[in-house]
Amino acid sequence: MENLLGLLRIRVQRGINLAARDSLTSSDPYVVVTFGEQKLKSRVVNNDLNPEWNDALTLSVKDLDDPITLRVYDKDILTSDDKMGDAEIDIKPYVECVRSGLENQPNGSVVKKIQPSKTNCLAEESICVWEGGKVVQEMRLRLRNVECGEVVIQLEWIDLPGREDMAATA
Repeated sequence: MENLLGLLRIRVQRGINLAARDSLTSSDPYVVVTFGEQKLKSRVVNNDLNPEWNDALTLSVKDLDDPITLRVYDKDILTSDDKMGDAEIDIKPYVECVRSGLENQPNGSVVKKIQPSKTNCLAEESICVWEGGKVVQEMRLRLRNVECGEVVIQLEWIDLPGREDMAATA
């Protein structure tokens, strides 16, 4: 708890055009989020290549240099689950937005825009927005190591009670 910087809520919102693994037209996808020693899993959505998960997964953040990995799998009953791609998230650009100290901004204020590049898995521009007294970032991630598919997530920082605000550590 001593080295804990805060919590990061990842809302795994939906999948787009995921790869079919059960047959030519179907999969039963779920997402596994790995961060350091932590591993969290979304629920399985049956028979859907464009699933709506809307699952909130919360990670403890100790080291901002650790990448977050998302892996999508197809749930199988009689065999091991099939891989459906992966993506990596660098949270440092998002944390820079959180640390920028933006109190009293109007809702919807754009804090920062992050462009897709060869060094990230963004499928399109990602925007950090001031909303409801906090900075949130929606990301559309292109899956790697698979023929097709994207996953949409949202990041939200949670300060710990009794700890200095992330914005105050800027």
